[in-house]
Parts: sequence; C-alpha cells; structure tokens
Amino acid sequence: MRYAAIGDSFTEGVGDELPDGAVRGWADRVAAGLAATRDGDVQYANLAVRGRLLAPIVTDQLEAALSLDPAPTLITLNGGGNDMLRPGVDLSKLVALTERAVRRCADAGVRLVLISGADPSDRLPFGRTVHRRAAQLTAGVAALAARHGLEFVDVFHDTEIRRPEYWSADRLHLNGTGHQRVAELVLATLGEGPVAQAAGAGSPAARHLLAEARILAEARYYREHVLPWMTRRLRRRSSGDDRTAKHPAWIPVPAATSR
Repeated sequence: MRYAAIGDSFTEGVGDELPDGAVRGWADRVAAGLAATRDGDVQYANLAVRGRLLAPIVTDQLEAALSLDPAPTLITLNGGGNDMLRPGVDLSKLVALTERAVRRCADAGVRLVLISGADPSDRLPFGRTVHRRAAQLTAGVAALAARHGLEFVDVFHDTEIRRPEYWSADRLHLNGTGHQRVAELVLATLGEGPVAQAAGAGSPAARHLLAEARILAEARYYREHVLPWMTRRLRRRSSGDDRTAKHPAWIPVPAATSR
C-alpha cells in the first residue's frame, strides 16, 4: 500500500497539533490505520498545504503525487474549502476541476477516494453562505463520484462532527478528536475499520457558558482568528505562503506506531 494525500489545511492536519508543534491530522491517522492491518507494510506521502485553492491541488499536488517513485496505489483528494471563502466562487468550476483529477487518476491506474470537508458553518461569520456553497459542492462531488464509480467519504453530512467538541478554537479547523473521527470515516469507507464512534459529550461548563462569558469569548475569537484572516485576505496572502508539504516523498509507516 502506497498512500498519498493531497489537499489543503484539512488534509495537512491543521488543528491536530503535536507537542513539538507539528500537525498530525486525519490523513496521518488513516496511514497509521492502514499500517495496523498490514503489519507496517505502508508507504505514505502527504502533499497537502494549508491555504491552497483547488486548482493547484489538482494540478501541482496531484502531478507530484503521481510522479512519486514507485507510483501511489491510493490517493485521497479533498479541496475547495478555501475557494468557497472567496467572493464570486464558481462552484461548477470546482466540480470540473475535481473531475479533471478523477480522469487523470483513472488514466494513471491509481485508486482515488474523494472526501468532502466537515461543515464548520454553525459558529462561523457568514456561516449560512459557507453552508450553502459547501452543500452545493458536496452534492456535485458526490454525483461525480457516483458517475465514475468512486468511493466518496461524505464528512460534510456527518451530523456528529458538527458538535463543538470536534473543533479547534478558530472554529474553522477540526481538533484532534475531529481528525480522529474523519480518519475513522475514511477507514470505514475503505473497508479498513469499524464504523466511526461518537466522542463523549463535552462538559456542562463547555455547553452552558454564562452569557457574559460567551460575549467575551466571541470578542476574543474575532480578535485572535477573524481579524488575522481578514488581514491576510486584504494583503492577498495565504496561511500557506512559503510553506511546503510535510511529507513530499514516501515515508514508511511502521505497525509499531500505528496503534
């Protein structure tokens, strides 16, 4: 099994930080799950970079993945989340770009699994717009997968993962618990694991904040997360500028670290 993951911050693993500051994420967890059932006989590459739009994912990242030596046997693709945060996004173009990747993998004889992003819209500014766009993109990609006979992991419609317990402080990225659930959803779709299990409920304090505390939390959220994001947009900068993939070449995933 040679597994390559392509995408943006969702696939890179942002929100699932390790003690040394590196990120893990659902794709790393999927690789570990695959290794656990194959006695460590798994090679893994992750070419995802935070902030990337779909076009460079299905061109630069996909071509880099297909150029790995030896070639991958499995690729997972998720993208479009950053495109949907831009004004005037053309969702039909995103589906067409995804289909381009589907055809490219088919021509190369590589198994492709399409994955939708989780739905963060409940607690985001302009959440209704984000939800509407993401729902349309998810439907388009699901139809594309059905048309080509591909496996599709529909994280967007997973109601469990919309709970606050699965999200990081920025409300846009999953935390470690959320990434673990996505990994379980992917492994189950691949036939490599059981159905994903729900996390335990959050503490009463987390679920029933006082009104005053909620107001302070909202102010802190806008100051620490929304304003920096808006500043980057105004400067035409991305959180992934000057970043490279964390695993651009094959690395072994030994069974001993996959449990």
